[in-house]
Amino acid sequence: MQRIQTDIVISGGGIAGMIAAITLEKLGFSVVCVDPATPVTSQDAKGADMRSTAFLQPARTLLEDAGLWGQLAPHAAPLQVMRIVDAGGDVSEPRIQSEFDAADISEQPFGWNFPNWLLRRECLAEIERRPSITLKHGVGVKNVLTRSENARITLSDGTQLQARLLIGADGRNSPVREALGIDAKTLRYGQKALAFTVTHPIPHQNVSTEIHRSGGPFTLVPLPDVDGTPASAIVWMERSPEAERLQKLPTGAFEAEMNARSCLLFGPLSLTGARSIWPIISQYAQRMSGERTALIAEAAHVVPPIGAQGLNMSLGDLRVLVDLIKAAPETLGSRDMLEKYHKTRHAEVLTRITGIDLLNRASMAEARPLRDLRAFGLNAIYGVKPVRKTLMQLGLGVKSQST
Repeated sequence: MQRIQTDIVISGGGIAGMIAAITLEKLGFSVVCVDPATPVTSQDAKGADMRSTAFLQPARTLLEDAGLWGQLAPHAAPLQVMRIVDAGGDVSEPRIQSEFDAADISEQPFGWNFPNWLLRRECLAEIERRPSITLKHGVGVKNVLTRSENARITLSDGTQLQARLLIGADGRNSPVREALGIDAKTLRYGQKALAFTVTHPIPHQNVSTEIHRSGGPFTLVPLPDVDGTPASAIVWMERSPEAERLQKLPTGAFEAEMNARSCLLFGPLSLTGARSIWPIISQYAQRMSGERTALIAEAAHVVPPIGAQGLNMSLGDLRVLVDLIKAAPETLGSRDMLEKYHKTRHAEVLTRITGIDLLNRASMAEARPLRDLRAFGLNAIYGVKPVRKTLMQLGLGVKSQST
């Protein structure tokens, strides 16, 4: 039976887990990261994650400090403007539009967008260059035993690990969270999201566009051009039966429905790959820490894909851990450190989940009077410059500055 002693064990080798491994190794710790699945690192491979991730400004700072941003930057599509469109009238066309320009609050874009399959590829390549990271695919956490001085983890292949800190980054059904007996509260919407990529004749000009009609938002996020043609990643949220119907449509029929839903803001959209589908929930762990253990990412919180909050909240978890570790490296995994982590993060997570939940429920409105009320609210709130500026700063997770 193999026994491995390490500083940190990370359960979960998704994007958040791999970034955590790279970031913590950069601080001088030995890290073992395990995941039952092997990452799919090609757009055309079976099981490729067709979603995209927009790293907001605070996330870029973390990635720069970890030494990862340099290899990601060439693949980035900047997000300079975020546009909110209400198309909830009798026909699918814009009736209210509000734009948030990053120039109003910063010299940098709001964020930088990447396909998820590409992020996995680049993170995996970086891990292979870091000798203090051991990445084990095809195995997961089977058992966790914590003591005041360490955590002892048994993997599904029988390997035993011993670490000062265990990080659960293992998804919404987290084995680590379950092993610690931490409950999670789940809100279900009866929604699913379709994710896919498209090309279009009208350049996106680094504008991320969120179109509201009913069922949920239809969001186009800029990607780098494909063979000289503008491209975007799309997340299309609908009630579950409608999402499942759309998923099964032949390509031509699907493109017709997607173009109607897009209001043709970028001209006719052409599908460029497979469509993936997944259920939409909000979920949060009742605690984000336990003995010798921290929960991050979807093990700690899940939100609908609105406002680029998902992975950025995950990296917010990691930033707090990094700050606490830098302040007192010798306390890695201690009760005091983990209690500070929980108290610092949990309240903010709950606040963001509440806000995103309200936005999602508003976007689902189907009755015409409710859609009209949503349009009125968008116009009233986003039309006031100080309010709009404050909302942009909150979305980025940065502090307001005096004007």
